Amino acid sequence: MRRVIMISDIHGCIEPFNRLLAKVQYTPGQDQLILLGDYVDKGPASQEVVERVMQLVHQDEAVALRGNHDQRLVDFVRGNDAQVRSKFAQHGGLPALQSYCGMTETILTEEMMDEAKSIIEERYSNHLNFLAQLPLYYEDEQHICVHAGLNPSVPNWREQSDHDFMYIKDAFYKNPTTADKRVIFGHTKTIDIHGSADVWFAEDKIGIDGGCSYGMQLNALIYHNGTYRTEAVPANGPGGGEVPS
Repeated sequence: MRRVIMISDIHGCIEPFNRLLAKVQYTPGQDQLILLGDYVDKGPASQEVVERVMQLVHQDEAVALRGNHDQRLVDFVRGNDAQVRSKFAQHGGLPALQSYCGMTETILTEEMMDEAKSIIEERYSNHLNFLAQLPLYYEDEQHICVHAGLNPSVPNWREQSDHDFMYIKDAFYKNPTTADKRVIFGHTKTIDIHGSADVWFAEDKIGIDGGCSYGMQLNALIYHNGTYRTEAVPANGPGGGEVPS
């Protein structure tokens, strides 16, 4: 049986991500790597992370899911919704534009955002296409992997809204699920659930977002032969940094 390695909420932290893959001795072709979304924003290297994720998916058959920040980047660049634009600016968008466009400004202006949209669409349309088509969940015999969680008020979780897959928080992790498999999720930092950046285990769900972009750690949940173990790397160094949520 192959190892299943699950990682979430990389948020532009390419250096910790590469360190974590090395630490768990990820071996393409032997291990199944599942990435639970939020590759961009907050951390310093969104462009590099998306490029790496694309490589892992296309060359190594890794599974990559779509997170709310991934969707928001696509909506920001390709749409004109004022609320999307505002939330992008408020929730870690500036480091993403610095990574993609080489901008050195530390204050995000309307003019910068307009310029960045054109640059990203022109130079990185392949990144946007990749992020936009990523699935919202992945299911195997043991687990349901999802970025944010499952809405317990929806009897058939597959019929819940795209928004729930990418955004749900308290209603999911504070209540039993309706699924018949354990749910692996990111999105909600584990320190907000149990006061620790370590992986959070519950009977029907496991939270793995260690808050790397907040200067905490990047977690890996490893499932092999019916047992779990965890590995983590600290966010310190060039891949870390604390930014607003």
